[in-house]
Amino acid sequence: MKFKFLSLLAVASIATACTNDPTEKKTAPDQLIGTWTLFSATTVEKGKSTHIDFTKDQRMIKIINDSHFAFLRHDLKLNKEGNNNFDAGGGRYTLVGDQYTEFLDYYKDKNWEGKTFKFTIKIQNDTLIQTGIEKVEAAGVDRTITERYVKEKTN
Repeated sequence: MKFKFLSLLAVASIATACTNDPTEKKTAPDQLIGTWTLFSATTVEKGKSTHIDFTKDQRMIKIINDSHFAFLRHDLKLNKEGNNNFDAGGGRYTLVGDQYTEFLDYYKDKNWEGKTFKFTIKIQNDTLIQTGIEKVEAAGVDRTITERYVKEKTN
């Protein structure tokens, strides 16, 4: 009886392993899905480091579901022309381990649209740290960025 049970267990394990499709997109862990508020960003370009505090004059959020991301950014104060310098984009993403890759399908600047951006991410409690390279030759951009987000609380 014990032998039959172990044999059935082995067959079931092998059958389950064989049904996994290695080309299938890995689903994001539940801890990544949600709305994230950017609170700081550091860029390093041509050896010069720049830090931006996103808690003062602007606000940016990133919304991530199980297959897509979107970001929305605007200034908190209107400029001389009465605008708030709105910016947005989004697209598909993949996540394998700590490797997060964005495929920017939608953006106002066609130089950026259609590009792929690879990041290493780390989630600590309610903080997402995302580091990678933004390289868009047509826009003259080649920099390393580190963004820090805090996860919005759900109601």
